[in-house]
Amino acid sequence: QVPPARCALFDPAFSAREAAALRALGLCLLPENEEGKHGVEGAATLFYMVHCGKALYNNLLWSNWSPAALSKLVIIGNSFRGIEERLLSRILERDYSYIAKVLKGVEEVALPSHPRYLDTFNDTSVHWFPLDKLQELSPEVWDFLEEPMYQDCEDLEIIRKGE
Repeated sequence: QVPPARCALFDPAFSAREAAALRALGLCLLPENEEGKHGVEGAATLFYMVHCGKALYNNLLWSNWSPAALSKLVIIGNSFRGIEERLLSRILERDYSYIAKVLKGVEEVALPSHPRYLDTFNDTSVHWFPLDKLQELSPEVWDFLEEPMYQDCEDLEIIRKGE
């Protein structure tokens, strides 16, 4: 069991009351909007990111862009395969390049859908990054470390820092 103090949370939509209730439960609230750019710092980490925008997943990948770091994280969130299927490949590669680059290094299992919530949790998967699969990716994949900026992104589903 993970102690509550080791559970870090952030949602820019948390009200002051919600934040106070979460703190009262002993949970750790991140002090600022990291825009998903949270490093695992060598520890195995689970990210629960259901219904998050693609930029948050892309930023998380960028923040942990090495086989050693990615192999330590698990994401419960929107299906990467679904993202790949719904976006034109040129848009995926231009705006969400870290998702595009890691598709061959990720394992993904869809969570079963519930008939009552078909329109809500119909695209949720568990993602993990086996070290052996990541090491099979070409070395050039790991050389590109440019921070995502989303200048030309028309459909940015993220609350930016300071908004």
